[in-house]
Amino acid sequence: MRIEPYLQFNGNCAQALEYYRQHLQGENLCLMPFRGSPGQDQVQQDWYDKIMHGSLQLGATTLMGSDGGCREDGAKEMSGCSVCLSVDQPDQAERAFAALAHDGNIHMPLQETFWAHRFGMLKDQFGVAWMINCLKTPDSAA
Repeated sequence: MRIEPYLQFNGNCAQALEYYRQHLQGENLCLMPFRGSPGQDQVQQDWYDKIMHGSLQLGATTLMGSDGGCREDGAKEMSGCSVCLSVDQPDQAERAFAALAHDGNIHMPLQETFWAHRFGMLKDQFGVAWMINCLKTPDSAA
């Protein structure tokens, strides 16, 4: 069993997933627009090129997203959860945090904590809340 995030965007899913691919070393970006799909009839013509379903491989996790459900009054701001990006090395945490913080809002600066070499929280330029976590292992906690 796995839990994989499925993010809802308000018309900028393609830009968000491409940004994550570039800056988080993602692979296998898949973007399926409404145009030409059975979902095409469910959206206004100006949404035909918006993303019905998209996915991106980030390590062992598939991050998915869509512009669906946002056709009339726009997506509501994402709240109530965060995507936690866990990395093995502090420098990976620093790179990911810097990339996601670009044009976003930092809620907790990336820093060492009692449980992590690096931990920080932010909301990125696409409105997605992230936690970046580089855990201390029992061998490295001292």
